[in-house]
Amino acid sequence: MVTDEQLMLDVRAGSRDAFETLFERYRGPVWRFFRRRVGPTARAEELAHDVFVAILQNAVRYEPRSTFRSYLFGIAYNVLMAERRTAANRATEPLGDDVAAATPDPDAALWIRVAIASLEPDAREVVMLREYEQLTYQEISDLLDIPLNTVRSRLFRARMDLRYALLRGANVPVKVSHDIR
Repeated sequence: MVTDEQLMLDVRAGSRDAFETLFERYRGPVWRFFRRRVGPTARAEELAHDVFVAILQNAVRYEPRSTFRSYLFGIAYNVLMAERRTAANRATEPLGDDVAAATPDPDAALWIRVAIASLEPDAREVVMLREYEQLTYQEISDLLDIPLNTVRSRLFRARMDLRYALLRGANVPVKVSHDIR
């Protein structure tokens, strides 16, 4: 199997087949990236399309400095930030319906959605990149242009906040200690 990085180098050299292979591998993950962050499904599809257009347009400048996944989600993140800047007045849903579909218990999915939505935006983004997009700590660090230890601490605090929110949402008595805010 050809690596993503080699396929992207082939795209840079003009290979349509290589691009189609990358598109097939990543259209679902890129669409889900946007679907969890913007409301309408159609808008998520448009933004995912924009990512692949950007890959084609910028292929000549591609250098395999890190993993292709990191490069791809970096473009997706930049497209998302541009979308948020231009759509500041438009209400958006931070999480899509696919969270509920992926969880067998609809009540649990609702609690998870509410708990994640309650996080600070920076913490929410780190959690979503790690848990939904399965990016490594280093990839998140590179993508958000923050130190690796900042990723670790944000993720730790966000998970503690999630734990607290989920326990509170389940009406479980919570003993507040030094590890839960």
